[in-house]
Amino acid sequence: MREADFGLIDRFLQGDAAAFDELVRRRQREVYNLAYRMTRNAEDARDLSQEAFIQVYRNLDRFDRRSSLSTWMYRIVVNLCLNHLNRGARSRVPSVDEQPEMADPSGGSLAQLEEKERQDALASAIETLPPQQRASLTLRVHHQLPHAEIAEILGISEATAKVHYFHAVRALRGKLAHFRGGA
Repeated sequence: MREADFGLIDRFLQGDAAAFDELVRRRQREVYNLAYRMTRNAEDARDLSQEAFIQVYRNLDRFDRRSSLSTWMYRIVVNLCLNHLNRGARSRVPSVDEQPEMADPSGGSLAQLEEKERQDALASAIETLPPQQRASLTLRVHHQLPHAEIAEILGISEATAKVHYFHAVRALRGKLAHFRGGA
């Protein structure tokens, strides 16, 4: 993927606008998913994804290729999300299409309802994490990135990235302890 990305970058820098469109098509979903996991808000994720691609467009000529394109783009997305979260993300009630489905008491098993409850509790607990911990956890768990790459994305040392991840996991275990052991 790295060489294909670099080929598209070269084409874009030579004036082929369609090459940037292809980059967006290839990366759109992962950029949105990262922004959504960081903000837990579909509208904010769309706005932040769009802003990320604007920044990529404006700065692609400065991409030095020492890292992969995805690492560079993740750094842009994470920085935008961290700034957004640090400003105090607007709190709003999810729109009707974003709200979780209500359990149908006539259908579905108890196990399915319990799993939904665990997932909702996990999502809520993740929202309470400090932004750097949330970013480390999201990049590690959902994007399977190594701590070294997470450190590069967040502009911190690898040890600090590991500490953020450790504290995030520990905090989640504490907040979700009542789900362990059949309680």
